[in-house]
Amino acid sequence: MTDIRNLFNKVWDLHACQTLPSGQDQLFIGLHLIHEVTSPQAFAILRERNLTVAYPERTVATVDHIVPTQSTARPFVDLLAEEMMSAIEKNCRDFGIRLFDLVDNRQGVVHIVGPEQGLTLPGMTIACGDSHTSTHGAFGSIAFGIGTSQVADVLATQTLALARPKVRKIEVTGQLKPGVYAKDVILHIIRKLGVQGGVGYAYEYAGDVFDRMSMEERMTVCNMSIEGGARCGYINPDQTTVDYIQGRPFAPQGEEFERAAKWWLSLASGKDAQFDDVVVFKAEEIEPTVTWGITPAQSVGVKETLPTISSFPADDQKVISEAFQYMDLKEGQPIQGLKINVAFIGSCTNGRISDLREAARIVKGRHVAAGVKALVVPGSQLVRKQAMEEGLDKIFEEAGFEWRGAGCSMCLAMNPDKLQGNEVCASSSNRNFKGRQGSPTGRTLLMSPAMVAAAAVTGAVTDVRELD
Repeated sequence: MTDIRNLFNKVWDLHACQTLPSGQDQLFIGLHLIHEVTSPQAFAILRERNLTVAYPERTVATVDHIVPTQSTARPFVDLLAEEMMSAIEKNCRDFGIRLFDLVDNRQGVVHIVGPEQGLTLPGMTIACGDSHTSTHGAFGSIAFGIGTSQVADVLATQTLALARPKVRKIEVTGQLKPGVYAKDVILHIIRKLGVQGGVGYAYEYAGDVFDRMSMEERMTVCNMSIEGGARCGYINPDQTTVDYIQGRPFAPQGEEFERAAKWWLSLASGKDAQFDDVVVFKAEEIEPTVTWGITPAQSVGVKETLPTISSFPADDQKVISEAFQYMDLKEGQPIQGLKINVAFIGSCTNGRISDLREAARIVKGRHVAAGVKALVVPGSQLVRKQAMEEGLDKIFEEAGFEWRGAGCSMCLAMNPDKLQGNEVCASSSNRNFKGRQGSPTGRTLLMSPAMVAAAAVTGAVTDVRELD
């Protein structure tokens, strides 16, 4: 018989232990990733209840959010950051958990480290106390961002109580135009469906565009599923997936890999798979995209002008007015030419080697505009090492960028990299909320790494296609 289940439901069914009186399923978690910010309280709960970690071999820790990217000398200047760092070191020692710390060359942003180490595999259930755990869905896993109390649940039981979401298939068909990247694709999807559009859904990304994407591009797309309200997002495993995983340190090896690869490919949603909803976008309609407001859905193509408040439904007009006021922008204003003060290339969305290569290609032979602070933050120590071997660090430094160590950096305000006052930042990260980058009046414009590079060297939002 033909299996009409999509990948999400196949994987869910394989990991569901029982249905609870609440109606939720108790789901076994194959991989638990932890970091220094959301784990201390969870370990405290275990100690209070005299519990152990059920499967320490299924938990892997790294440090990223609070890590300074200029100097990692201990103790950190920020006492709270030092406290968090000391806590995860002690907790991992006490509970027998593998930790990629600052002296381990595998350290980096948790959602970059998992895939590059071969910890993230198709068909897995993955959990992490971080919103952007959906990144790992690029491999055909189902991956959930969870809260601190749920981190404690997974540590103690290796399970989560979850309500099964519906599944929406999002197809992007056709061919992307030059200068349009994976980041533009997901920003376009969120713009069209809204930040609440995915509530109650898992997103399956399908179609020509995703089929042609590299694994790093797929990770960028899945990373921002949560910004569209989805519980998670994933892409069916294919040969691109298998080729990326092969040979990675924690991946299966030899004959075991061949058997695993065959099973991974069998998980993909078949042509008869059923979905609760299907949405189709045309690739040709997607332009280099820039956010202008205070949610990832408030964006426009780089050649567009900002919308009018009256063009939005009445229920949305209050937040749209709030966005214009906060960002100090006007209806009908062109986004191109908007001056920036800071350019940030990095984060779990766009801190991988392909992101750095593309940005370096744009800045090579150019220089950061006067008055602009520009920094490049590799997503892991291994990405940093590879970039330096390729000479990308020299290209950035010669162009006037600051070349930093691995970490979350200016994606969020939990380390020394922060906006000051009313600065406007062109950012390759995933959130443009009020105060997200450390200043209560700082303003964030999300865009692709190539677009950030273009903004850095011109001092303003610029269509990267004009420089390329």
